Amino acid sequence: MKIVCIGDSLTYGYGVEQFDSWIYLIRKRTGLDIINKGINGDTTDGMLYRFDEDVASMRPDVVFVMGGSNDLIMNVEPLVVESNIASLCRLAFKKSIKPIIGIPPNVDVGNVREDWADFSDFIKVAEQLAKYRERLLHYSQISCVEYVDFYLEIEKHAINGIGELYFDGLHMNEMGHRIMADIFYEFLMNNTPDCSKIK
Repeated sequence: MKIVCIGDSLTYGYGVEQFDSWIYLIRKRTGLDIINKGINGDTTDGMLYRFDEDVASMRPDVVFVMGGSNDLIMNVEPLVVESNIASLCRLAFKKSIKPIIGIPPNVDVGNVREDWADFSDFIKVAEQLAKYRERLLHYSQISCVEYVDFYLEIEKHAINGIGELYFDGLHMNEMGHRIMADIFYEFLMNNTPDCSKIK
């Protein structure tokens, strides 16, 4: 089974070594053909623009779609971002690719880098991320598209608060990536028949 993961820096693994990124950890753990097409700073518009080249041309069985955080940082409304995610899912269906939606983790408002906090209101971003999550959950339900809720699951795993999993308030540190890998692995084991024999 081939999986292409399209997204932004949370998919790419900004700030950690390649071998510590959650996608690499999943690939190593499962032996699956998982291709990382995350781009730092990308938006859902950018993901739509490059879908044919970065996803369809690879002919995967599954595309994992996770984006929207950068859109919200740039004050794009959650409804617009959800619409772009829905468009990505429709493109996948047209190419006979199974889409899976990733719900991005929250931001750690108190620890966002000062230079980033200068150009965006991250309290508002956190509020918009919560609304965006609800919109994605609703879309998933009405469209029968499976999802991985990193937003909720990371909060469950963060025993001492989500701050311990970030190095700059937005991006995961090595511990955060290990937890993301665990969350995605559990999803694969419970939802993907081809993975049922993977230990």
